[in-house]
Amino acid sequence: MSTIKLNKEEQDILNSFERGEWKSVSNLKAEINKHREYARKTLKKDKRVNIRISSKALEEL
Repeated sequence: MSTIKLNKEEQDILNSFERGEWKSVSNLKAEINKHREYARKTLKKDKRVNIRISSKALEEL
């Protein structure tokens, strides 16, 4: 059996799962669609911003 090294966050998730803290959702497709819509709205680029800066400041960026 190979040993996989987990970081702290991964180990916490695994421990939580093994303690039975994870529960199945009743309507998986609806949950997936809901979170897909959240992501779509979060990533939607619907505004424009124009910023004028000096060429010196731009070079420093």
